[in-house]
Amino acid sequence: MLEFLRQYKLTYMVYNFFHKSLLQHNELVYKKLGLKKKYYSSISSKDFEQFPGGQEEHYSLNEDDVKKTALFQTLPAKDQESLLAFAENGYAVLSGYVAPEVCDEINQQIESGVATGKYHFINEGKIMFAFRSIAQLEAIGKNPLLNELLNVLIRGKAILFQSINFVRGSEQFTHSDSIHMTTFPLGGLLGVWIALEDIDDDNGPLHYYPGSHKLPYYLNKDYDNEGSAWKLGNKSYPAYEAMIERKIEEQGLQKKVFTAKKGDVLLWHANLFHGGNPHTNPQKSRKSVVFHYFKEGAVCYHEISQRPALMK
Repeated sequence: MLEFLRQYKLTYMVYNFFHKSLLQHNELVYKKLGLKKKYYSSISSKDFEQFPGGQEEHYSLNEDDVKKTALFQTLPAKDQESLLAFAENGYAVLSGYVAPEVCDEINQQIESGVATGKYHFINEGKIMFAFRSIAQLEAIGKNPLLNELLNVLIRGKAILFQSINFVRGSEQFTHSDSIHMTTFPLGGLLGVWIALEDIDDDNGPLHYYPGSHKLPYYLNKDYDNEGSAWKLGNKSYPAYEAMIERKIEEQGLQKKVFTAKKGDVLLWHANLFHGGNPHTNPQKSRKSVVFHYFKEGAVCYHEISQRPALMK
């Protein structure tokens, strides 16, 4: 019965109706654009097709602005080079950004929280929003120096939306975050992933495709999943994953694997293709956390279910 109801937009609209405080931020943007939408309405890329500027055609970055940030000036040369290539590659690496003892403290709090029932795993071993109750995570996610840099990369003000902690590798197939955390205008999202322990080929390292962020944003219409006025598209998520695999082959993109040391950080653009390699050694964990940031003033939603994002 629940799966049946999830096919219909009305199901989500009823849920949204009772969460006005977390959704009303979108109404100002809807009004500005002339969209006849309520805070509880379904929303998807189809609603924005009439507006210019929704599709980012070329990603540029002012290198001088990056160089002026306080964090950039403290980084080793290789990390500075990585940041200056962000527009070209779609990602950057900050090596050893988080101190090992801070990583250990976060891991300890996650472990004890799971043991006591404070935290619960969902969807393939994820712990959501732990930054709201773990001071060390909040301090990283809202660090003024990091946020200054993120503001430059996102070309606006970066707002921390969520954290996701992992104990094991996600093994998630290659995707763009913009199918799950979509924005209007497109590109209003950044990912900040942190290794909370050493990660090698055995325990499910991240993989990514440099330069893939320059490709179009592949959304519902690109795999015939827009649905109708009342019903969501009926394509399965594997249909999206298969489309991305085809695009990778067609473009001849080259895969890179991020084998990380504890405290290393990978920053990525909203449209960078990435995922998790297989976790081949069941005896090893893969402790990590990813923060997602939205650009202030962007409409934020989930393209597949056409739900506006709940924003505190």
